[in-house]
Amino acid sequence: MPRALQLDVSGYGISMEQLPALDHGPIDLNAWFEHPAPIELEIGSGKGTFLIQHAPLHPRTNFLGLEYARAYWRHAADRIRRHQLANARMLHCEATMFLRNFVARGALAAIHVYFPDPWPKKRHHKRRLIQEPTLRLFHQALVGGGSVHLTTDHEDYFQSMAVEAAKVSDLFERGPFNPPTSAGAGELVGSNFERKYRREGRPFFAMSLRARAHTASS
Repeated sequence: MPRALQLDVSGYGISMEQLPALDHGPIDLNAWFEHPAPIELEIGSGKGTFLIQHAPLHPRTNFLGLEYARAYWRHAADRIRRHQLANARMLHCEATMFLRNFVARGALAAIHVYFPDPWPKKRHHKRRLIQEPTLRLFHQALVGGGSVHLTTDHEDYFQSMAVEAAKVSDLFERGPFNPPTSAGAGELVGSNFERKYRREGRPFFAMSLRARAHTASS
């Protein structure tokens, strides 16, 4: 059973320093919000554009944005504060560490990963977020039927995502990507990165993965 973590939820940004020790175990993520609700996680929120656009349209869902770059985390948290979004929060933390140590099994309804760093040089590919071990962490954190939504402007990374997704076909069913309700006409997501890359004429690639029900071994 996740333990409640007593934090100041009047603020909209949660820092790494506010997290407990790594051996604390899963925490009650809903304690960070005004009201309990299904939780969706965005990894790499940047300036928070997706959360600012999407959270107001889904008041019965809580959205947790995760950003490792401190400047972006502060900026996104301040935007959420200015919009007074009761169902959105920003966390400054590294994604896999957070999922591995603090997120309970089946705690998330969806995970959004929009335009992650492609680490294009071959010697850096090991740093890419979307790899088999991380997808297994995603599945553990998701409810059965929960989803992972992925977009990128980097074709090689997208092909790599497809290869990694095939390795966990026992855990996920791959399907088409449907733009979120907050996306504008002709947009995949409507994030800052997408709008910048669209002006540059870059191509876009996307997929969604639907989590199969948990078994004793998964």
